[in-house]
Amino acid sequence: MSQLIAQMCRTRGLKWGLRAAALAAVTATQLAAPQSLLAEPTGPTTTDRHVTRAITFLMNREHLTRHPLDNEISGRWMDNYLKMLDPRKVFFTQADVDSWNAYRDQLDDMALKGDTSFAYRVFQQFLERIDQRVKTVNELVREPHDFTVEEVLETDPDTIGWAKNDAEMRDRWRKRVKYELLDLEADKKMTGKEAQDKIAKRYTHLAKRMRQTDNDELLEMYLTALTTGYDPHTSYMAPSTLENFEIQMRLNLEGIGAALEAPDGETVVKKIIPGGAAAKDGRLKIDDRIVGVGQGNEGAIVDVSEMKLNDVVKLIRGPQNSTVRLKVLPKDSKEPTIYNIVRQQIALTDQEARSEILEAGKKPNGQPYKVGVINLPSFYMDMSGARNGRDDFKSTTRDVARLLGEFKQKGVDAVVVDLRFNGGGSLTESINLTGLFIDTGPVVQVKDFDGQKTQYDDTERGVAWDGPLVVLTSKFSASASEIFAGAIQDYHRGLIVGDESTHGKGTVQSLLDLSQRMFRGLANAPALGALKITMQQFYRPDGDSTQNRGVLSDIVLPSLIGQLDVGEASLDHAMKFDKVAPAEYARYNMVTQGQLEELRKRSNARMTSSDDFKKVVADIKRFNDQKEKKAISLNREKFLAERSELTPEKHEEETFEELNDPQRPVVKRDYYFEEVLGITTDYANMLGGAPQAAAVKR
Repeated sequence: MSQLIAQMCRTRGLKWGLRAAALAAVTATQLAAPQSLLAEPTGPTTTDRHVTRAITFLMNREHLTRHPLDNEISGRWMDNYLKMLDPRKVFFTQADVDSWNAYRDQLDDMALKGDTSFAYRVFQQFLERIDQRVKTVNELVREPHDFTVEEVLETDPDTIGWAKNDAEMRDRWRKRVKYELLDLEADKKMTGKEAQDKIAKRYTHLAKRMRQTDNDELLEMYLTALTTGYDPHTSYMAPSTLENFEIQMRLNLEGIGAALEAPDGETVVKKIIPGGAAAKDGRLKIDDRIVGVGQGNEGAIVDVSEMKLNDVVKLIRGPQNSTVRLKVLPKDSKEPTIYNIVRQQIALTDQEARSEILEAGKKPNGQPYKVGVINLPSFYMDMSGARNGRDDFKSTTRDVARLLGEFKQKGVDAVVVDLRFNGGGSLTESINLTGLFIDTGPVVQVKDFDGQKTQYDDTERGVAWDGPLVVLTSKFSASASEIFAGAIQDYHRGLIVGDESTHGKGTVQSLLDLSQRMFRGLANAPALGALKITMQQFYRPDGDSTQNRGVLSDIVLPSLIGQLDVGEASLDHAMKFDKVAPAEYARYNMVTQGQLEELRKRSNARMTSSDDFKKVVADIKRFNDQKEKKAISLNREKFLAERSELTPEKHEEETFEELNDPQRPVVKRDYYFEEVLGITTDYANMLGGAPQAAAVKR
């Protein structure tokens, strides 16, 4: 899911980027000394050279496309890097961009030598431009603005060029300041000096944060600008990013059990993880501000009030049973207090499979159906535990198998697997999970750069659930989710219900640890991060790729999520849809064309008579009309009127909040899910006493 969120942030500009950068969990296991508050990049370094040469070597040899590192890639690289730094074209001018054009066809040649000087040269110019723009903002935000005139803020960076001169740049910022003042008025009811101070503080913090960028962060950004010139899912992970990725996959960590954000430079508690050290201690609360961190019961408190969030997180992290001292400003207090908290190992339960049993509809005997719902946010697996042969390593398949066993004990009649916000994860887990619902057979086919095809099967006989199955998907269901949904559909094993199609990510990434590649078997090898690289494309049992097209739903439910521009097809340099020969497999007789036609008919009848779905259909029309607009009115009356309606930006922001809501329920039983239950119970009734999938899995 992080990949999808990152995509949303890349396409939404500064406000989204700031909010995305602010979200971070206290999740790692090592301590780190704080860096200087002005720790600007000091490269190019020797590490830069080694890592860059390794990345270029691996991209040439391992990437699925085998596209050479040439002038075309060099041009994409430059464009990507500038877009990362200045997505809304509000910092650099046309003169800046022109001054770098001499490098447009040289970045590939420089990279082969390990030369990253261009990254630092552009970034230093970026820091200078940020300082200039912050000064401009501080001037403009205090000036009077006329909100009755008819003018607009252009919002599509692809249709506007770079500012030609300082006057044009100042006018862009004048309009942006007007927009942000109106935005605060509409969303926060904040006006006058309070709003002015808020905006000034926001950009002052941005300048400070950018000056705290370290060498690893800059190298990660620069090399990812290169790798995404090949495809959108290949990226370089710096050591700290790799560590956080592995934590996310194994769903456990050592720390205090809190998630932090820094929306305006202050470290604020966003979430307390249930069962974690902070939750058990009970004193730290959501919206408290952390202003200092110390180590042990006597360690000096380090002031973190102006420190970048990643460095604050590193200070709070630590091994199990060690103590961290937090200097905290409680939400409703101006007096700080010190909390000593003993770090513990914490399970990230909000990302693991969760379940709930609901009653819905009526069986022929008059009793309600019992529907077991499994909410699955990701396909996780403790890769380190699996490599080391641990019997109790964390995995999606193990958790879901346990939940299915509980369903059977409680007499559940049908199962819904909710993958609407599942952005993927472990390929192995998607194969194993499919095996819980089919007997044996191919789950996914994988093709390499040379066309060689490999088939991955479920080889374990039997199934864990042999009854009615509904898989709920959305535009956010990606990668491993699509492997699972595609196989279930191809086997006619269950229904796919939701948005018209899933995300459309049909490529396979491998994680190549650079230290292992460069220092094989060497003790104390330096941490160099990893390359997450697209090496294969996967295909369903029927031979279709899910790339770009996704998995099409058997029954489509209208939703605003389905209208968001977050699919694979909207990404730069995404690979194309294609096919391979179908595998040999035996289909089940659990979904027939006649059943689908009848289920669609009944579902459409319910939705046609539903006021809620009527409203959604009307909202979709307004939503799509709004999407066509490439500008926002800066007339207060028009702005507030438009903001009261559902806009693409507003809905995407709400979706972002929902994705990160720590209190989100297993099932939100609204009108949408009631229709899912209606389809599920209709389906269960149709199957009746029909032969089920297979015997219980051994």
